[in-house]
Amino acid sequence: MLTDRRGAPLAVTITAANCHDMKAAWPTLAGIVVPRPAPRPYHPQHLCRDKGYDYPEIEAGVRACQYRPHLRRRGEEKLAPETGRRHPARRWVVERTGSWHNRYRRLLIRWEKKAENYLALAQLACCLTIYRMTVLG
Repeated sequence: MLTDRRGAPLAVTITAANCHDMKAAWPTLAGIVVPRPAPRPYHPQHLCRDKGYDYPEIEAGVRACQYRPHLRRRGEEKLAPETGRRHPARRWVVERTGSWHNRYRRLLIRWEKKAENYLALAQLACCLTIYRMTVLG
């Protein structure tokens, strides 16, 4: 799932349970349905990822798409609080949106045999999430 900074879903893809995150990166980025604003040098567009996307080909592709990647590397520990350096927390936005999707029981446990049906339910959940964010506040 790809979200904006508020947590509104922009793209969602489904994969097999044993598929690595790295393989789902490009279909998810290509699945954005709203037109992306043009990147400006003084106002870059950020892309926050977790350690599952720490591969050189993903890094090069994200930079080629003119995103500024934010990623903690594999094997890298959190920064010590005594150094005074702290990265702002960004990953929780995607985790919260995933939690909103887990409220739909049909998404929490997959009962559909066809991938198309499950993808349709995931996209419907994205539509309901955006509706609740915009109309209901």
